[in-house]
Amino acid sequence: MVKDMTKGSPAKVLISFTVPMLISVAFQQLYNIADSIIAGKFLGGNALAAVGISYTVTMIYMAIANGSNIGCCVVISQFFGSRSYSKMKTCIYTSLISLTALSLVLTAGGLAFSSMFLRLINTPETLMSDSAVYLNIYTGGLIFLFLYNICTGIFTALGDSKTPLYFLIFSSVFNVALDYILVKYTPMGVSGVAWATFIAQGIASILSLICLIFRIKKIECEKPAVFSFDMLKKILFVAIPSILQQSFISVGNIFIQGLVNKFGDVVVAGFSAAGKLNTFTITTLCALGNSMSSYTAQNVGAGKIDRIKKGVKYSYFLSYIITVPLFVMFFFFPENMMRIFVMQSDTAIIESGTAFLKIVSPFYLFISIKLIIDGVLRGSGAMKMFMVSTFSDLLLRVVLSYALTPFFNETGIWYSWPVGWVLASLISCFFYFSGLWKKKINNLAGKKVF
Repeated sequence: MVKDMTKGSPAKVLISFTVPMLISVAFQQLYNIADSIIAGKFLGGNALAAVGISYTVTMIYMAIANGSNIGCCVVISQFFGSRSYSKMKTCIYTSLISLTALSLVLTAGGLAFSSMFLRLINTPETLMSDSAVYLNIYTGGLIFLFLYNICTGIFTALGDSKTPLYFLIFSSVFNVALDYILVKYTPMGVSGVAWATFIAQGIASILSLICLIFRIKKIECEKPAVFSFDMLKKILFVAIPSILQQSFISVGNIFIQGLVNKFGDVVVAGFSAAGKLNTFTITTLCALGNSMSSYTAQNVGAGKIDRIKKGVKYSYFLSYIITVPLFVMFFFFPENMMRIFVMQSDTAIIESGTAFLKIVSPFYLFISIKLIIDGVLRGSGAMKMFMVSTFSDLLLRVVLSYALTPFFNETGIWYSWPVGWVLASLISCFFYFSGLWKKKINNLAGKKVF
């Protein structure tokens, strides 16, 4: 079902829309977390490290997919909010065609240069073979990654956050089961972990596409164009900054991963496990930002700007519910969290990951505020402000990582996260509370979409 977020109580609308998205993100993260847990438990610390290194590279692909998803979602949401259903369908078809083509190009390039990527981030020779195997199999399934993301984005733009969740729960459970079977009962090793993700993601994407096609057909309107370059421009207006945001963050993480790799297999393994927990948190909070983008975009399209501030207030409340329990687990029980990934005897790996979690977790509230406000900036079309806020966080973390390492070794890298988050959050808050973002709405609300 589609959901109109321009009517009803903002609190009820956001909660009913966002909660399924949060659950969906949690299950989606099971893909990567299960890979690391099973690799670490059954194949050892080196396999855990190899999956972690490969994951850093795959984050670039995820960044492009997520950024494209966000761009399509915002534009479709505004057409939906303004009841321009024919244009909305054209936007949907254009998004599906464009991103499928993009995924094929990235697959070809990724397979050709995968080894080069791994060497650029100083991957230890002891981990190169397993890292390359995992990365190549993952890259071969990029079309499924993009297809699933765009389908999820379209469902979200239509106010439906439940349908993607149902597919994802099935796919996630299947992925974990297949991970276990292929690693424990076959000699496939790290490749078994990668193939499990490939197959599960493929199933989720195909099922989502079939359901989406039937859903769109039920929306009555005049016959839409199947592809439009003008519509593609509208999508790119939001998608390119979002892709740059996501990609720059991923590229920044690659620089940081390259720095981490210099400290050896133990630190790499510890960072791989702790990083997965941190990524779980940030990705969950990003779902709040994405829901605010859809909520903001629909209300901008309907000319109901007053509802946006109310939505921000309730999103803050949801962020507290998420960040407080995660802070408690990661700060007070980090060793227990690390033992999910490795054996109790791997004390050095546990110590390395524990140090990261204790430094980063107290600052989750700052990054949650930033991501919610970024969702408003993006949904209202204030893309320059959105990019400034995002890139300041990235540049600060990368620069500080390299600046502090000579003095604090790998701990200096961990310190760069909270400092970057706090300063970037202050920048986002300035843009929001100063009201500068509202100026971008004048060309949107009550007039036209872009």
